[in-house]
This record gives sequence, structure tokens and C-alpha cells, in this order.
Amino acid sequence: MKTRILSAFLILTSGLILSQNTAKDSISRKKATAVKITKSPKIDGILDEGVWENAPSAANFIERRPNNGKPAVESLKSEVKILYDDTGIYFGAVLFDNEPTKIAKELTERDNIENDDIFGVTLNGYNDHQQSLEFLVTPAGVQADAKLTNDFGEDFSWNAVWFSAVKITETGWVVEMKIPYSELRFPKKQIQEWGINILRLVNRTSTTYDWNFVDNKKGSYMLYDGVLNGIENINPPTRLSFLPYFSTYLNSFDGTTDANFNGGMDLKYGINDAFTLDLTLIPDFGQTSFDKSVLNLSPFEVQFQEQRPFFTEGTELFSKGNLFYSRRIGGHPSLSPSLNNDEEFVENPDKVKLFNAVKVSGRTNKGLGIGFFNAVTEKMHAEIRNINTGEIRKEVIEPWANYNVLVLDQRFGGNSSVSLVNTNVTRDGNFRDANVTALLFDVRNKKNTYRYFGSTKESLVMNGETKYGNESSAGFNKVSGVHRFGANYFMRTRDYDIGDLGYYDRTNFHSINTNYSYRYLQPKGGLNVLNYNLNISHNRRLDEDLFTQFVIHNSIEMQTKSFFNFGGGLMIWPLGENDIYEPRTAGRHLDVPAMINPWIFINTDNRKKFRINTYIDYYAFDEKGRYQLIYQLNPSYKFSDKLRLYYDANFNYQNHDRGFVGKDANDIFMGTRNRFTVENGISSQYTFNNKMALNLSFRHYFSEVTYKGFSTLNADGSVKDTNIFTENRDGTFNSWNVDLRYSWWFAPGSQLTLLYRNAVGSYLEESRIGIKENFTRLFNEPMVDNISLKLTYYIDYNQAKNWLKHKG
Repeated sequence: MKTRILSAFLILTSGLILSQNTAKDSISRKKATAVKITKSPKIDGILDEGVWENAPSAANFIERRPNNGKPAVESLKSEVKILYDDTGIYFGAVLFDNEPTKIAKELTERDNIENDDIFGVTLNGYNDHQQSLEFLVTPAGVQADAKLTNDFGEDFSWNAVWFSAVKITETGWVVEMKIPYSELRFPKKQIQEWGINILRLVNRTSTTYDWNFVDNKKGSYMLYDGVLNGIENINPPTRLSFLPYFSTYLNSFDGTTDANFNGGMDLKYGINDAFTLDLTLIPDFGQTSFDKSVLNLSPFEVQFQEQRPFFTEGTELFSKGNLFYSRRIGGHPSLSPSLNNDEEFVENPDKVKLFNAVKVSGRTNKGLGIGFFNAVTEKMHAEIRNINTGEIRKEVIEPWANYNVLVLDQRFGGNSSVSLVNTNVTRDGNFRDANVTALLFDVRNKKNTYRYFGSTKESLVMNGETKYGNESSAGFNKVSGVHRFGANYFMRTRDYDIGDLGYYDRTNFHSINTNYSYRYLQPKGGLNVLNYNLNISHNRRLDEDLFTQFVIHNSIEMQTKSFFNFGGGLMIWPLGENDIYEPRTAGRHLDVPAMINPWIFINTDNRKKFRINTYIDYYAFDEKGRYQLIYQLNPSYKFSDKLRLYYDANFNYQNHDRGFVGKDANDIFMGTRNRFTVENGISSQYTFNNKMALNLSFRHYFSEVTYKGFSTLNADGSVKDTNIFTENRDGTFNSWNVDLRYSWWFAPGSQLTLLYRNAVGSYLEESRIGIKENFTRLFNEPMVDNISLKLTYYIDYNQAKNWLKHKG
């Protein structure tokens, strides 16, 4: 299922731009007070305990959007009380609503909020306006949590273990929450002062309110934190938890069935108040979502989304500089062995096994963030049999390998930072090693109106000889007000290579980019939102200077008062392009004619039961008969508060496209081709309650390419028809995946998952196959059928200790 957390919260589409707290003294900061208690209330959504009566209320919420700065109406007022003890902090919220029957309360899985009212709290234990933790709950009792940073916005891959309960009443709804200290970060001192904000979304009016006013003219959401006082002399318990797992798999493929059993554990330990160690031992990622395979005819590798929880959670420090692509760990082996004519594979693994991985991350009281990541993968062999003699030989296709990331990120001046990032891959024996080092800076001025940024990155690859590459950039942006603009320069050398632990595509180019934007800060006329953007870029080849492209891109997006979203844009390549990558040969280029690219989108009101998103993209080339049409259709329907169905359709047709097909000692060959791609996806979710759900995910991807003729590439980038190239390059690719998953969160942090998976794929060296024949051939291929059951159980050290003490 797609995560559809309403971005009304902290990715502020109303126009907030990253900036920080050097201007905090000019921002009004409300103060809230937490009251210490000795007897904790029952988390049941009923604020009937006496401890709630003596706590002062945080009230007088202010609208963030659509009408920024308007006080909340009396019929939708909110009152929040805060308590604490030595184990955690408590929130009791009374959210008034004069139409309680219209409170939106759709049931979904955790972290996957749909059309719901929402209550949330953000907490920053260091009160530095840099990083907060967000805790959200809906009237259906669904929880969502995220880390908030200025660089990456909301990271919902972070999961905490906390407690909440809700009740819908005749006057609105009530929320009760407990957040254990084990899930928070704060300095070790007697008197605490935390940054806090409290938010509320009323779905039927698409209105967002905050306790401390958030001004959309400038600044990040966290710049507008209020202050939480009153927490004193607490003695937080040891931060230590275990997450053991047990799993079993039954696999069937090509007439062979096998079963296996696995066990392992994740561990999380609070080294001190700031730093946390995460460790995974003998990990099992067999139930992660399937990759969306495609037919790739481009010069570049396909980048897949990370699905494994250990690599997605709490990685904001490791993402600095975009040097860490975690799919490299446990990916494809380094070598692909070749066979002699009389040999065949007995076993040739396509994935490397992860042995263990560890993360240490946190930030000191002086703003120094430290991240350390290390993973070890196992030695892998291919087994090869001689057909005549039966003799089996083994060939190492991946040695023992160590992957390491170190990040130092120093914040200063409240709104600025300098980061040092190093990634390293060391492989045993005579295999390739690599190292990348980067220095990054991001500085805002005191008025939070301008941002200055830049970086330099150096790569070293050692494989017999050393290859050195560099990437550098610098720029500025005006980040406040109605009119905003900026410019930047970017350069990457030919030998820049971060592919051992990172992802990159284009090399050997430099570019100059400028941008301008205009936006509404308040609703005007019939529109809630209007954003216009203009971007202009000029790119050239770096080594052996050559113009590559000049691009003008205009775009506009609007939202009406009835929350109907629409917009579009126009990209123009008035001088065409000298494509230096498609020839797959250094020093050569392919001439691409001038083109224009108009596109439009329409998104209906997402509060409705039926909603539809459409997108049309058209490329028109200054060459007879050459064009590309892209069309996307994404409707969804809510049958009830428990059941929703999604459909995703994507169509892509390229007529007279031109691309690389091969080369020999004398010539580079290009092919003129028609390509048709259709992708259909259906997903649905039936949620029994806020702890149990059934999910279906289906995807069929079909892509065929038909070549009309071949040509040789001339030195000036033009092509000349040829009959020398006679190889067949026509092809049809199919990928079919079905996942049916039952999930039960039977205890906080603990989950039981039953998954059925069916998958098949095929590639045929022909095209223009009929629909019936295509599916007949696809389903004649060997299918993968997999049933798996996985149990994870969360164990908190302090609870376990108390339980054992009580039993003793």
C-alpha cells in the first residue's frame, strides 16, 4: 500500500522553506507546563482520573492552512493537558467538534493514515529547532510516528513503541497518550526545557491547526515550536529493547518445494541520553515488498526503493550527501562467472547474504550529530559442474565484505550545519575496494531569508589501479516571501564513481541552474493554493567540452476552495540535446532534436469516497513521426471505513525513439524503435481494527520494443542508415506479482504476519504478440509460490526486569 500520510502536517505545502532558529527570538513561543504525577492514568481515552484535573490546558489553537494565522473557531476548539512521571510523558486532549457524526475515522494500518481527522504532538528534547519526533493518532485509534528533520521532512520509516486510546463523544473526541522516555531524546539535566507543538487536522474542511502559530512566510515547522516546561528531576529508565523473530517459509518453484526456518534478533540500546545503538543479527527480509522490475533500455542502472526495515529506519544522518544506497548491501555479487562449453551451473546465487549490521547515531547537546553504520556480508560461491566428467568446481563470486558509513554533522548558529561524510567498502582478497569522502555546508542568514549551500565529494576506487573522481556544487536560494529565487553550479568528473555503496548515473558534465517561484501565502479569490515555478538550466560536457542541453521548465499548481487540485507545465529544449550517454562510448554523442514537453495533472478532492488522479505528459520532437505519450490514471474508492480499493494504470508509448543497440571495433549502432509499456496495479486494504489488517497488492508490467531500422552513429552525432547490423533486438518483457498479507499487531511493537506471494516473469525475443498469446506464454513460465509466517516480539528490558522481579 502506498503511504498516504496527509502532507498537511509537516511537509508544508503552504510554502514553508527550510530555515532555522537564529530568528527564534522574534517568533512568539507559547509555554506549556507538564505536571508531575506519582500514579499513572489508565490509557483508555477517558480523562476521568483526578491527575488530569490539576493540569493546566494548552489551548487557543491557530489555523495553519488554508487561512494562515486565523484563530480556531469556537466549535472546533482544542484543549490539551500534559503530565509526566519517571517512565514517560502523558497527553490528554479534548477536541471539540459541533458535528461529531462527521468526524473522519477511516481504519488503516499503522503509519498509513488516509481520510481521517488527526491529533498529533511534536517533541524536541533539545529545544534546538532542528529535529523533532512526531506522534499522531486518529479517531479510529490508528497511530503514526515520524522523525522530522530540516533536510528530509517527515521520515515515517521510524517506529516507536508508545500507547494511545481515543473516544468519540457527543461533543467531539478525546485522545489519551503515553510516550515512554525510551522513545525520546533529551539532555541529562535536572530541569528540562523541550520544544513542543501540538497539531490537529479536521479532515472534512481540510483545515490544520497548531497550538503555537506556524507562519507560512518563512521558516521550517520546527522553527515555530513552543516551549514545554515543568519536567524536573526525572530518572529515565535504561533504554534497552530486543526484537527477536522467528519465521518459516514454504517455497515452490518449477516443481520443487522446500521449507526453511529462521530466527534472529534486532537490538536497540541507548548508549546515553543522545546516542542509540541498533543491531541486527541474522536478519530475515523475506517478507519485504517486491521490487517493481522494468525493461531498462537506458544507459543507467535502475534504482530500487529500499524495503528492509533496518535500512529504512532512522537513517537521516546516513542520507547526508546522498552517498548511501543501502540496496548495495546484500545486492548482486561482484562477479558473474563464465562457463566453458562443457559446463553448467549447479548453483549461482543472485543475492549476497547479510551477516550482520549495526548503527550508532545521535546528537550531542552542542549540536554534533554522529552516525556510524557497519555491515558485513558473507562469502558467496557459484557451483559449476562439468557435463562430461561430473566434476564440480567452486568459484568465488563475492568475498567477505565490510560496508561502512561515518557521518559528522555539526550544527551552528541555530540554522546552519557543516557535515563530513565517509563511506568505505573493503572486500577480501583481490576484489574491488572503494572509498568516498564528502564535505557539505548549509548556511542560512539571521533573518531566515537566504540559504547558501555547497559540497565537494571525492571518490576512490581501487581495483588493481586507483581511479579518482570528484563532484562539487555551490548555490543560494531566497527562501521567504511571495517571490523566491536562486541559482547553483554543479560539476561531476568522468571518473566519479560511488557505485559500491551509493547510486549515481550521469558523469562528466557541469551545469548552471537558476530558479524563480511565486506563491500565494493566503487564499485569494477562488484559490487556496497557487505555486508557479520557473527553472532554467544549461549543461555541458566537462572533459572535451561540448554543449549538451539547455532546458526551460515552467510549472504551476493550484487548489480551489473546494480542494480540487490541478496544474501543468511546459518544458522546452529549444536547441535539442547532444546526448553523451546513449552511445555508451566516451567522447561520442547522439544528436537529439529540439523538443517541447507540455504536461497536465488533475487531482480531485481526496476527502471524497471516490477520488481520481490523472496525469498526461507529451513529448513532441522536431523530427517527423517522433513523439512520446505518457498517461497515468490512479482512482481509488472507499467502500467503508474498513475497506478501500486502489487502481494504478500507467501507459507509455514512444514512437520512433532512437537508442543504442550495440557496437563493434569500427561502429556504434543505433536502432529506431517503437516501444509500448503498460503497467497495471491493484491494491486494497481491509482493516478489521487498528491492530489487524488484510492487504492485497497486485502488479503486472508489460513492455515491448519493436525495431524499425538500424543506423551507424557519425562523429557529429548524426546517424546513417545501415544494413550491417542484423541482430534481432525486438523484445517483450512481463513481470507479474501478487502479495496477500495478513498482519496482526498483537502487542505494542509486536507483530504476526502471514504472507502469500506469487510471482512470474518472462522475456521473449520478439514483439507484437497478441494479448492472449502473451499471457499464455507468461503463465507457462515457472512460477514462484511462497507462503511465509513471521513472528516478531518486542521485549522492553525494564518491563521484563519488573516482571521477573514480581515473579521472583
